[in-house]
Amino acid sequence: MKLSKYIYLVFGLLAFVACGSSASKAPVEAVKNEQQQVVNVPVFDGDSAYKFVKMQTDMGPRVPNSEVHKKAATLLASELKRQGAEVQIQEFDALAYNRQLLKGYNIIGSYNPESANRILLFAHWDTRPYADADPNKANHKTPIDGANDGASGVGVLLEMARQFGMQNPSVGVDILFFDLEDFGTPYFGTNTTGEEAYCLGSQYWAKNPHERGYNARYGILLDMVGDKNARFSKDKYSMHFAPSIVNKVWATAQKLGYGNYFVNKPGSLLTDDHIYVNQYGIPSIDIIDYDNDREKGFADSWHTKDDTIENIDPKTLKAVGQTLLEVIYSEK
Repeated sequence: MKLSKYIYLVFGLLAFVACGSSASKAPVEAVKNEQQQVVNVPVFDGDSAYKFVKMQTDMGPRVPNSEVHKKAATLLASELKRQGAEVQIQEFDALAYNRQLLKGYNIIGSYNPESANRILLFAHWDTRPYADADPNKANHKTPIDGANDGASGVGVLLEMARQFGMQNPSVGVDILFFDLEDFGTPYFGTNTTGEEAYCLGSQYWAKNPHERGYNARYGILLDMVGDKNARFSKDKYSMHFAPSIVNKVWATAQKLGYGNYFVNKPGSLLTDDHIYVNQYGIPSIDIIDYDNDREKGFADSWHTKDDTIENIDPKTLKAVGQTLLEVIYSEK
């Protein structure tokens, strides 16, 4: 993903709407129900999520068209299936900024597939082929491990999948791993196509959903959610398309004591997969580590050779995952 230069393009999109007891006895029952609901929220295991992140980085960079990329797609699909999801793999071809034909795999795992009341959770799983923000220019054409930028969001969702497999939520949940998110144009690229060079998997899915007429009440994107010093500000596109969902998630995080991660401050305009899910018609938000007070906005490891497992913190993964479990299991 990258910082958007084309604000007017997205805000020109269609805006979507995010979306016989006695009187003395009723409050007591309500309290009991509320307590039961809290008890039923699973405990997110940050160490388990960390292992899911490491499982990906141990394979090496998951660069499109590589053998590792293909093996990683198979591994992620089998892991979702192992955790009880009904799994689909959406294979597609896409042209990169340099006219290279890329083979993509969007991976979908569904829980409670019979329910029409659904929530969509998504992240990208591919890694950038260029460390083009690395301080050392010699590394700029070297692929990155993508521990934070790619693997962290997938790791959180795989741990959530493990929890869903043990205790189904009352709503339907779809976990979608988008491919070809990070093959965007580097500064040394030619035949550029602007920001549309990014997010190729979500662009394809928005035109060709995995199920005809697919719908969800809302969507939540996880991108770069594992850094030790993560700060999740309120992305401006998210606030435009789905402010109520942003506020729900951030309020839940603060209630759980994670306000140091989910900061109550405006973010920026970031081109990311949620743009195209919103364009499809599902009000969606982006939980992404971005802070306007930083020099780059993103973490120092962004698009560098330093985006490695050593910079991933299970506590950050826990803050994100526990917040989302609380949100999902409170839905009716």
